[in-house]
Amino acid sequence: MMSRLSPVVVSMGDPAGIGPEIILKAWERWRRRDETHPLVALGDLSAFAPIATQLGLPQPRAIATTEAAATVMPDALPVLDVGVCLHAPVQAGAADPAHAACIKAAIETGVRLCLDKRACALVTAPIAKTVMYEAGFSFPGHTEFLAELCADQPFEGPRGPAMMLAGGGLRVVLVTIHEALSRAIGLITPERVEAIARLTDAALRRDFAIAAPRLALAGLNPHAGEGGALGDEEIRLLNPVAAKLRAEGFDITDALPPDTMFHAEARAGYDAAICLYHDQGLIPVKTLDFHGGVNITLGLPIVRTSPDHGTAFAIAGQGIARPDSLLAALDQAVQIAGCRA
Repeated sequence: MMSRLSPVVVSMGDPAGIGPEIILKAWERWRRRDETHPLVALGDLSAFAPIATQLGLPQPRAIATTEAAATVMPDALPVLDVGVCLHAPVQAGAADPAHAACIKAAIETGVRLCLDKRACALVTAPIAKTVMYEAGFSFPGHTEFLAELCADQPFEGPRGPAMMLAGGGLRVVLVTIHEALSRAIGLITPERVEAIARLTDAALRRDFAIAAPRLALAGLNPHAGEGGALGDEEIRLLNPVAAKLRAEGFDITDALPPDTMFHAEARAGYDAAICLYHDQGLIPVKTLDFHGGVNITLGLPIVRTSPDHGTAFAIAGQGIARPDSLLAALDQAVQIAGCRA
């Protein structure tokens, strides 16, 4: 059982990016907002110390356990060492494969702490995938790596992972994620759409306390195919899945024209949209809330969220990065952990 004080752990991300900066800025606000969920940074203390000096913030403090975070949190960012130090000096904006082992260890430590009930949720700061690949990282990204780390853990309900993006009152879940559009179209199968819809319904019930989820299914073609005149994927692939699910009691639409399903009146009619490819879902979320979007991994035995942005190497080290998305990810992580508890 987790204690009344349930820390949220945040992996540092790529230390040459804005991860350490936004974590420190988020800590400064979070310590005044939530006393029951101390924020614990995971990584190498040396990645945070110079940034704290630059920002005029107290020096972060090393802690040995997440339980120690509560006493440190009011005065300094608690940093839990992950057992793997940074093997090269950090130069802001200059990604270095030498940092990959520490980045990876921070993620692994966060997962282990959540599985061991030493933390209520994991929030991951952005990583640079190309840097990780150069160091031998074999996963497309965070989501797939987290799924592998949790693969042998029990979990009730449909298993993920699936990517939900939330912001501006909109939730979208992606059928395909980081795929070239030409390849993504071929990956949109009835089986995949059905699995994502089932997973989304279960996650809305478990993680968001929505008793009767309403799902909107996006079409692939202009005007959702215009009755087959502009493409037949809606008729062949999408609408039969929706009909099958409705017959089982799911509340899900047939494929909707994507250009008319994201305005305010349309959004009021559903709790989450099933989107077929990356930009179809991310463009509306980022348009509605560019600085506050959150990436949520569905279908894992741990709670994981992240800011909906990248490492921002171009502005790293300048002290101008905004922590809005990380703060939103922290809020969302705590809310989901509460629903699961």
